[in-house]
Amino acid sequence: MLILVSPAKTLDFDNPPGCESYSMPTLLDQSKQLIEVCRTLTPTDIATLMKVSDKIAGLNVARFSSWQKDFTPENAKQAVFAFRGDVYTGLDADTLSEASLQKAQKQLRILSGLYGLLKPLDLMQAYRLEMGTRLANDRGTNLYQFWGDIITDEINKTTEEQGDEFIINLASNEYFKAVKPKQLNAQVITPIFKDCKNGQYKVISFFAKKARGMMVRYILDNHVDSLEALIKFDTAGYYYSEKDSTVNEPVFLREAQ
Repeated sequence: MLILVSPAKTLDFDNPPGCESYSMPTLLDQSKQLIEVCRTLTPTDIATLMKVSDKIAGLNVARFSSWQKDFTPENAKQAVFAFRGDVYTGLDADTLSEASLQKAQKQLRILSGLYGLLKPLDLMQAYRLEMGTRLANDRGTNLYQFWGDIITDEINKTTEEQGDEFIINLASNEYFKAVKPKQLNAQVITPIFKDCKNGQYKVISFFAKKARGMMVRYILDNHVDSLEALIKFDTAGYYYSEKDSTVNEPVFLREAQ
């Protein structure tokens, strides 16, 4: 199975990565095209486009300006160690064993507005460019139009090479919209995580994001390779609810914390 997750806004380029191994992003030529578009933007443009503060806008102008295609461990960092945030807190990549990390390199892909699709150990330079950004480019008015079929084709290439029957979609709606499910050659499974609040089970964003990361970790550490094994996920008190689930959307519930 191939796992898809979203990136994170929070980045860590200060601390050393959890391993020395690295790989290179497959779609860097596409990234370079986007960088060239982003370099035409002023701090005011970026603040308006991304709905960020002037400080963050200035930071991203500097990032776009200094971005270079020749990635090395000195000017870039492996994606799974660079991204921080709720999903990555749940994954806790810094404590993955070497075996689980290599399994992640094969099974896990990170969707990205700038890089399209990243393997965990792909080097990346710091950026902020969310998939939902309405960035006008040669292919359209937003990043979904820019990426078109590229990300979907790359996913299909990977699943065909590896013989993956399932794609476990643990990405947000914003990022999974960059994928065209009807064109995929594997069955898409989208787990849903609900926490009990005021007597009702609801998707609570903070908890759901962390749960997605925990499920990635569960798959890697437990060598999960079937849906039967996937629904045994029980990290942090979650449990599979058969009555609330469908074939393609298994639901996991958790009692009030």
